[in-house]
Amino acid sequence: MRGLFFGLAGIGLSMTYSILNFANFSHGDLITSGSFAGMSVTYLIAGIGTEANLVSLLLVGAGGSVFGASLGIGVATSPLAVVAGVIVAGISAILLSLFIDRIVYRPIRDRSGITLLITSIGVAFALRYLIQFVFGPARRGVTASGSVPSVAIPAFDGIVNVNLHEVSLFVVAVSLMAGLHFLLQRTKLGKAMRAMADNKDLAQITGIPTERVVRFTWIIGAGLAGVAGYMFVIWNGTLHWFQGWILLLPVFAAVILGGIGSIYGAIVGGLIIGMTMSVSVIWLPTGLSRAAAFLIMIVVLLVRPQGIFAGRTTA
Repeated sequence: MRGLFFGLAGIGLSMTYSILNFANFSHGDLITSGSFAGMSVTYLIAGIGTEANLVSLLLVGAGGSVFGASLGIGVATSPLAVVAGVIVAGISAILLSLFIDRIVYRPIRDRSGITLLITSIGVAFALRYLIQFVFGPARRGVTASGSVPSVAIPAFDGIVNVNLHEVSLFVVAVSLMAGLHFLLQRTKLGKAMRAMADNKDLAQITGIPTERVVRFTWIIGAGLAGVAGYMFVIWNGTLHWFQGWILLLPVFAAVILGGIGSIYGAIVGGLIIGMTMSVSVIWLPTGLSRAAAFLIMIVVLLVRPQGIFAGRTTA
């Protein structure tokens, strides 16, 4: 499940690099922004008919004013609220990314990648502390975890219980990845994006509307980031203002491991990083799970410095 999140979130990061040619350090805070926006709507819908204050619901229970468990938030207990949250998480992240691109990135798009990278770090700090100012600094539980139904799946040495939140994350992530594959390989927009990633100047000469491609790059990348962040929160059950920042490094590791600029590489790299972090706790202390994931990345890159999908910038 963690690997699916890293892969889904890493797609947008990889697309930004391959088409806009810079590492977007504000990507993690787009994940957080989408999570909070989606959860605000989820709280609002789940809180209809309760005594919870409207402002408290919109602020996702800031200050412990209302809790997700008391609202019965979950895929099984409040499916309409969760579906609305997924939609709003994606749309809000898209609108925010388009606004930031219009105000911040577009005026300096012709500058070097380092300039854009440093600018993205500034945008990340601005978003992060704006989220903290509005929603508060407290970590909060946002789901009614005790009431999540599970499904027993036969395994090699017994039974594995998979709860409905895990199933939901799997279905959403795989569906979006499959949809993106279809878009890249079967549509004019996808072919234009692949052409621009391969050679921007040649794409402009041949009449490809590069500005439109850039706009859809932000739309797709940010939309996936927002949905991924929201589904991760539903699966994990907690939400806090610097969550995206903490998750950004493993997402970067997944993108680099898969081959930076490769969308399919980001998916495979995310699965490897996520599974390594989860499986390593069998042999290592929990605090070293991230170190184990980065060690795997280093070992793979020593053997194949270009990443797993080297040379495949968009496919």
